[in-house]
Amino acid sequence: MAKLGFLGLGLMGYPMARNLLRAGHQVALWSHTAAKARQLAAEEKGIFCSTPREVGALAECSFLCVGDSAMSEQVITGPDGIIQGAKAGSVVVDASTIGPSTSRRIGQALQARGIDFLDAPCTGSTPGAQGGTLTFMIGGKAEVFERVREYFLPMGKRLFYCGGPGMGLHAKLSQNLVLASMMQGFAEGMVLATKAGVNPQLMLEILDSSAAKAGLISYKAPFVHTDTGLMLESAHEMDVPLPATSLIHELFGASMATGHADDDFCSAITLLEQWGKVVVEPKKNT
Repeated sequence: MAKLGFLGLGLMGYPMARNLLRAGHQVALWSHTAAKARQLAAEEKGIFCSTPREVGALAECSFLCVGDSAMSEQVITGPDGIIQGAKAGSVVVDASTIGPSTSRRIGQALQARGIDFLDAPCTGSTPGAQGGTLTFMIGGKAEVFERVREYFLPMGKRLFYCGGPGMGLHAKLSQNLVLASMMQGFAEGMVLATKAGVNPQLMLEILDSSAAKAGLISYKAPFVHTDTGLMLESAHEMDVPLPATSLIHELFGASMATGHADDDFCSAITLLEQWGKVVVEPKKNT
């Protein structure tokens, strides 16, 4: 049994932390919504913590999964963050999808205190988190990853070591870039076909039986979340042009402006429906 920590108990974090507890580990829990941490601690015999600092003090390895770069910095290096309580030689693993440069800055702050750090964004969405089948892309020191590898296993079995600090995030953002491009093409194709009079259900069957078949389309992508802003930020830092992603980012922004700020990238099809004056839905047999 290891002394672990988990911070951030949202749709992904809650089942991830639960899987660590059910694997027999002692897990210190913190969430911005304290009720979630109290609930999981009571249900699975975890340890409720009122601050990230408390988690850091109790855990030899702390995992977190939060919403954005600013939240990661606050939780890890803020005034009451993990860094304030963690011991030298402990490890912090950030499973959030944040900017690589921000992640490296966090890692440097931790290293100055003798605390090791891994960026380990994951994919697999909520079903993967619940089933313990997530895929992790890991960046940081290889020896640190090997030291904590077994702690990942209750949450996911596919672990890809991608290289030094920030490299797991670069891999995750590249994956999301491809997904965003696929989703945009899918949305445009479905709107075009529907406008022309092709039954959307038939179009889905055609796609699933053609060279255009993809898991994203078959799954209808209800859980795909792409952060095109992070992709473009990272590309700008490396002087890599991403013209298609820039356009998708603008389209996503337009979708958010029409009231879909809380939706995933699938909301792009709603914007195209509005522009094309058509609704993509199966036609009833007459």
